[in-house]
Amino acid sequence: MHSGRDQVSELGACILGVEGLHLTKREQRLYARVAPFGFILFGRNIDTAAQVRSLCAELRDAAGHDAPILIDQEGGRVQRLRPPLGREWLPPLEEVERAGARAEDAMYTRYRLIAHELLDLGIDANCAPLVDVAESHTHPFLLNRCYGRDAHTVAQLGRAVANGLLDGGVLPVVKHMPGHGRAVVDSHFDLPTVEADPEDLRKIDFAPFKALNDLPLGMTGHLVFSAFDHRPSTISSKVMGLIRNEIGFDGLIMTDDISMKALQGDLGELSAASRSAGCDVVLHCNGQFEEMVVVADASGTLSGRPLDRAHRALATRRSPVEVDISELEAKLAELSHGRGHV
Repeated sequence: MHSGRDQVSELGACILGVEGLHLTKREQRLYARVAPFGFILFGRNIDTAAQVRSLCAELRDAAGHDAPILIDQEGGRVQRLRPPLGREWLPPLEEVERAGARAEDAMYTRYRLIAHELLDLGIDANCAPLVDVAESHTHPFLLNRCYGRDAHTVAQLGRAVANGLLDGGVLPVVKHMPGHGRAVVDSHFDLPTVEADPEDLRKIDFAPFKALNDLPLGMTGHLVFSAFDHRPSTISSKVMGLIRNEIGFDGLIMTDDISMKALQGDLGELSAASRSAGCDVVLHCNGQFEEMVVVADASGTLSGRPLDRAHRALATRRSPVEVDISELEAKLAELSHGRGHV
């Protein structure tokens, strides 16, 4: 990894995407000016192992510090690495159902293997665990990405996922705070509104996040909880205050992708509003250069408690615990009754 983390005097309060397989000159100039806290990769950024490693090095060099590089590698529909760079993973809920009583061990092993795949390419943060509790009406975009249908199981399996990633040298990002399981529309395209009773939300939806409130990084969900505010969580100081005070999460909080259609309005205004509400870092994913400039400038820089949280999150990165990967592969296949894709 790049060793110049202390070269920058301040960090931009944003996580930015990349347009293609290598940085353009204008991207290099932007990242050098802004020093984003981190970056996120998608399928458009992935070709060969050598290319991904080179891109990760380019990003860190441009930013001037050891920036975390994120990816969505849940498995199933949501996985940016595909063979031959990464294994083809079952959807998380299917993995859990196959493993049955051994699901906790299976999820730890699965994400320890995922961490190995990611770190080998220079990627050191994964947008998981997803601890949204599945409901009978959970939208299909989310349903098989969930780990279960009760708060205790979801929290237990979320902890196993986080530990597997951390033991593999990869930072976990717990999502979607404070809970997305009741959403009946896809927030990539529409704004979900949840009208559940506050006590039901606390007992079910918020509980896994409270159980995992010691994790270093968290991500909001773009949805309205009408019991608390009419504004989406990401730009609601009331909901962000609930995440900090009731759920007790004091890690670095990033927005979900600020360009998702659940949020309507100017990207600069949305970025500033999310920071005013209490988000530490603004996430922008699509790699469109002009949008990145607007988001980066509107997000500003990290200082005070958000900067402290950023440093604490980065300090959580550690060298991976040594394991025998072939043994882990065999173990996961056995845990999944020999039918899992590993």
